[in-house]
Amino acid sequence: MKTSPTTSSATALTRAKPDGLPYRLGMLTPSSNTCLEPVTYRLLGSTGAEADVTAHFDRVPVTRIALDGGSDAQFDAAPMLAAARRLADAGVDVIAWNGTSGSWLGVDRDRALCAAITEATGVPATTSTLALLDACAAYGVTRLGLALPYTRDVAEQIADTYAKEGVVGSLDAEPFGISDNEAFARIPEGEVARQIRDAARGETHAVAVVCTNVHGAGVAEELEQELEVPVFDSVTATLWKALDLAGAAPALPGHGALLHTGSLRARFQEVLTDLLAATGADRTTFRVDLPEHGLHVDLTAGEAHRQGVRSIRRDASLDQRRLNTVEWLERNRTPLVQPHFEAIPHPPQALIDVYGVRAQMLGPVERDGALAGWLSVHSMDERDWSAADTAALATATDRIHGVLDHRL
Repeated sequence: MKTSPTTSSATALTRAKPDGLPYRLGMLTPSSNTCLEPVTYRLLGSTGAEADVTAHFDRVPVTRIALDGGSDAQFDAAPMLAAARRLADAGVDVIAWNGTSGSWLGVDRDRALCAAITEATGVPATTSTLALLDACAAYGVTRLGLALPYTRDVAEQIADTYAKEGVVGSLDAEPFGISDNEAFARIPEGEVARQIRDAARGETHAVAVVCTNVHGAGVAEELEQELEVPVFDSVTATLWKALDLAGAAPALPGHGALLHTGSLRARFQEVLTDLLAATGADRTTFRVDLPEHGLHVDLTAGEAHRQGVRSIRRDASLDQRRLNTVEWLERNRTPLVQPHFEAIPHPPQALIDVYGVRAQMLGPVERDGALAGWLSVHSMDERDWSAADTAALATATDRIHGVLDHRL
């Protein structure tokens, strides 16, 4: 995953708060955590966002991570709701449980916590675990390398939790085997980097540092360039999702792909998922050249597909700009609707032989008069595309233009 270098002069937040005030992020913090607060401040300050965002913290008692009743009781909802109400007194725009307990206690527990926080405070809520899963969805990650400080039994429970969410968690990197929460922050950054490298072995789509008291944020961007996969640090992911949920559309440079481009990819993914549902097709993709965001048309910027349909997301084997169908889009700048492939322009044979496509629609996306990219809608059967189908493609194209207009 090669990404273009970013600098602190890049736009930090794509969307200013309507009232002109800074975004206020409320963070529920494990009491023994010494990492996430200074790292959050550092992330905001080094990207130039500190004038636009303030972070506010309230602590809940957490000292030990294990699979037993005493440890589990630390994450009861009552103390978190009390802390959330205190944060709401500060007029925060979002409340995040900046802890990864849902990764071993179960994601539904985090979803219930967020619902309870919002019901009690009227403030949208998220958690570190939900943020990591949202990051996986934005990048199409279904194979995730896990970098963990915990004991082996907790690590195995985390892998099982992620598998239930459709993400296969790899334990190729040996967990550090620690249960004292305060001690996690004492792991040297170099050791964290080594563990991330180990976690990237094999066919992983990304690596996640699953703990908000481990110093992974500082090495994420450098390791992404080295390993060519995204590195999702938990503190970074929580900040990203909190900003995104508050409406800030973060584009924070210098600390990895997620903070810089994750929100853009997430919006693309939403459009593709809705287009898939609206057309009843088998696969939808979006390709675009945005080199400043590490995106180019030879790899998709997003994909949605039916269960059992092969993913095309990571196949960069074709020069997309030289395909007959794309050259047709370049010349005509109108949607290409193909109920079958008997007439020209013919698609690449690999689309038929490898991915089983028998019909498609392509919708051009223009930027400043150039063909910046295109949406694709694939069917595994020959199909007479209806007026409703072409209207859905037009709507999706308009939405993509809207995303690009607001976030670039």
